[in-house]
Amino acid sequence: MSRIAQVIVLAQSAEEVMEPLTRPDDSRSWKGEFRPLPMFADGWLTEFHRVHTRTGLLRHLESLEWPHPESVQVLIHDEEDDCFGLWMLRDGTLVELPVPGHHRLHPPAPETEEYAPAPGLLWRSGAAVPRGYSTERQDRRPAW
Repeated sequence: MSRIAQVIVLAQSAEEVMEPLTRPDDSRSWKGEFRPLPMFADGWLTEFHRVHTRTGLLRHLESLEWPHPESVQVLIHDEEDDCFGLWMLRDGTLVELPVPGHHRLHPPAPETEEYAPAPGLLWRSGAAVPRGYSTERQDRRPAW
């Protein structure tokens, strides 16, 4: 399934931590490389073109030894999202923080695990909810 998503990692003094993620590594569950954001200190960007290539990214980022874990911010914009979502480390886990005026909608869980879990949509509050979507997470597998 094709679904483009951009991911930005912002983290204070994390050049050493992020450097290995700027190179290909087939041992990772997710596929891709980050590149430093030009003219932006402590920021890295990657883009995914398929859902299955990003599975496990957040768990991988959680496992890293961040010099300032309280500064780690992960911004994710999926193809159909209305804006970037924000994840931050809380007790060692990357959790999505509420974005004012928005909520995450989830599609029905698939009947099999043949496909990677869908991340849902970050949607404007008050906008019509697409058919079949709900604010309740139906597929319990982590999408990222």
